[in-house]
Amino acid sequence: MEQKYALDDVLISRGEIEKKTAELAAKVAADTPVSANGKKELIVVGILTGAVFFLTDLVRDLPEEMDVRVDFMSVSSYGNSTKSSGVVRIFHDLKTNIEGKNVLVVEDIVDTGRTFAYLLDLLHSRNPASLRTCVLLDKSARRETEVRVDYCGFNIPDAFVVGYGLDCAGMWRHLRDIRTVREG
Repeated sequence: MEQKYALDDVLISRGEIEKKTAELAAKVAADTPVSANGKKELIVVGILTGAVFFLTDLVRDLPEEMDVRVDFMSVSSYGNSTKSSGVVRIFHDLKTNIEGKNVLVVEDIVDTGRTFAYLLDLLHSRNPASLRTCVLLDKSARRETEVRVDYCGFNIPDAFVVGYGLDCAGMWRHLRDIRTVREG
């Protein structure tokens, strides 16, 4: 089978990602309110599969005094393409009841905003005490639907990227850097 895509340049190095992730974790910890029991409690919702790498590093950088719980959702509008289909599908929903809880949604990348807006509307309907968002990459040049991004790692140009959890038809999630992809 002929490969349709090829790796291109390193856009963001692993070292840059590590530094930014630690900065974001410090901001999240500082902004998380103290609950009635005197602890900072946070449910971190990772969006599968791309956000797993980022979420793992982010929660490891949170202070150990925090009560951090992790759950996952799987949503997609891409399939095996580099372009969004515009149709959002939920493949896996939360197991945790988020009503009255402080929730942080962790996503690998936001571009058009349609999938993320759909997801945030769904989670808002479940009545969390607070709902904040943390994204590794923001491709705001492609934004079609406004979404609130509370914590952003990097703003990137309109290029298809892979690595550190991001894939192209299932390939290259394992790369330590974030790299651009070209057809060919």
